[in-house]
Amino acid sequence: MIPLRDNVPTRRFPYVTIGLIVACFLVWFWELSKPGVDVHVFRDGFYPCAVQGPCHLPLGFHALPWYEGVFTGMFMHASWEHILGNMLFLWIFGNNIEDAIGSIGFLFWYLGAGLVAMALQTAITLHFAGVNGASIPNIGASGAIAGVLGAYFVLLPRARVLTLIFFGIILIREIPAYWFLLIWIGLQIWDGGLSFLQPQAGGGVAFFAHIGGFAFGIATILLVARNKPSAPVSKYPVY
Repeated sequence: MIPLRDNVPTRRFPYVTIGLIVACFLVWFWELSKPGVDVHVFRDGFYPCAVQGPCHLPLGFHALPWYEGVFTGMFMHASWEHILGNMLFLWIFGNNIEDAIGSIGFLFWYLGAGLVAMALQTAITLHFAGVNGASIPNIGASGAIAGVLGAYFVLLPRARVLTLIFFGIILIREIPAYWFLLIWIGLQIWDGGLSFLQPQAGGGVAFFAHIGGFAFGIATILLVARNKPSAPVSKYPVY
């Protein structure tokens, strides 16, 4: 399922949401520069082994300290598909959460969601994946964005999301946000459990970062939200 837009207008311009999207794209274009994405990821991604070593990295590479890598990794991506998918989710759902929290608060809350997401993924990796698994760089904004999705689930469950659905055929349907988000987190939990049994089935996706971020969003949004988000409208808003 791919979200196309929701039906919840915002009261103010989402400066931080757009700023985060711009920052991720600037980092992505930097990754595309010489010496290339793979080298940048190995050099500046976040390594779980930086929390508890040893690290077994390719010759010539050294893990950044965890407190640096966790932030650099949060803004890096591995492919066009990776960044475009993440930024689409951030734009559709992030502007309403920024509207509820306020711009400055949203920035720090978003980074906190990313830290919690990475912490859960790191704990799982260190416990179950061994040295080799802990020596694979973790990158992407999806853990922080999962926090946004968890917050949206609490604040706007009855919003509607225009969704592109692949189910043998391609459909475009408007579905309730709570169904969209329940299906999304259900897939993360299912695939995360499957990756325990068949690690190759995970495809390199940090499912437990998604789960941790989503849980963070659910647990904290009512503590930090300053305003109720706008009510959903019958027609999709024009931005």
